[in-house]
Amino acid sequence: MRLQLKAGLARVASLFAIGSLVLALGGVARAQPPPDEAPAEAPAEVASPATAAAGNESAPARRYVVRASSEVGGYADTDHVFVVTPTVAGSVADPVAGWSVDGRYLVDVVSAASVDIVSTASRRWEEVRHAGTLGGTYKPGSFGVSVNGAGSFEPDYTSLAGGVLLTQDLLDKQLTLLGGYDYGHDVAGRSGTPFSVFSRTIDRHGVKAGASLVMSRSTLATALVDAVFEAGDSSKPYRYISMFAPGTDVARGASIDTVNALRLAERPLEQLPLSRNRYALTLRLAHRFSASTLRLDERLYHDTWGIEATSTDARFLVDVSPRLQLGPHVRVHAQTPVDFWQRVYVVGPGYDFPALRTGDRELGPLVNLTAGGTLRVGIGSSAAPRSWLVGFDVNLTSTQYLDDLYVTHRLSVVSAIMLEAEL
Repeated sequence: MRLQLKAGLARVASLFAIGSLVLALGGVARAQPPPDEAPAEAPAEVASPATAAAGNESAPARRYVVRASSEVGGYADTDHVFVVTPTVAGSVADPVAGWSVDGRYLVDVVSAASVDIVSTASRRWEEVRHAGTLGGTYKPGSFGVSVNGAGSFEPDYTSLAGGVLLTQDLLDKQLTLLGGYDYGHDVAGRSGTPFSVFSRTIDRHGVKAGASLVMSRSTLATALVDAVFEAGDSSKPYRYISMFAPGTDVARGASIDTVNALRLAERPLEQLPLSRNRYALTLRLAHRFSASTLRLDERLYHDTWGIEATSTDARFLVDVSPRLQLGPHVRVHAQTPVDFWQRVYVVGPGYDFPALRTGDRELGPLVNLTAGGTLRVGIGSSAAPRSWLVGFDVNLTSTQYLDDLYVTHRLSVVSAIMLEAEL
């Protein structure tokens, strides 16, 4: 769980910049994309062009656009992990001058008594994480620059990241090219132990390039290639790996008692490779119908640890009325394991432990299916009903772990309630 939360924040800054670009390319769809493996995933918010036009005609012209939002999200799963995340965010933009500034602050309150914790005879684990992002964009004409930064702080982990994104409009703004660079620096330690006594650093360099094409007045296609080069030891200082004698057979999903009865006394700490290169291709197609919006995403992923993954995401949002929007969301994700994955790690001659070893089931083979929905209710004035929005999101994910001890299936639910206003 910790690995998901920390690795996800490292990419928040770059995801915010990409989201800002999609916003600027015509308003076909607006999204707050999460990291692929984070528990929470916010649905797309789509404005009705007809409603927006009506609101603009009735409202007086304003130089600055100011937005604020607040959200409370929750995560729970059948492995006894619970997260509550309150968030506040805001932005100020001057469309005439071509600049905008946005920021976000959140707190993750995590409580976990998962099977991994119980298997090491540890007590329930609780932690609070503070995180924030700040970004700005300047695009007075066809060329734009976005800068962003993010920080995350918790008792045993600190993460800082920043980046820049460049965009260039071509063909009378029908085509937009983008390129960017991100840098992240993490420090991992042990809770209750100063970093000066024990710490590990992880550095990441990320590059991205892509293009967005306005295919028609109602259709937008986007392609993005990104690569992340990571150096450092991301092994968990809390994760101990069960070791077995040669020839020991341990069934998939074996219980804690069964594993303890079969394993050897020695339990070395997890050890992951000291570098990792990640590559991904993301394709998006967004289409605006007369009273609804469809968004399709496909992401192909490969890394030097051996994981190959595919993620397919579909969202459909319907304008039921000027005040009401709702629609379903479906996502399918599948991945192969890292090339050093073993359900049963065997001790070699002379008690030689495998050089690379992990108990993180998120690095193993898995398939998950997410299904949920979005509801948006405008509570603004009759002239601009969506200037104030109340939103509700819920997503249920079923994950099948195909070659793991303890857990073979997990159900998780993510829900959120949101209030957004244009001030």
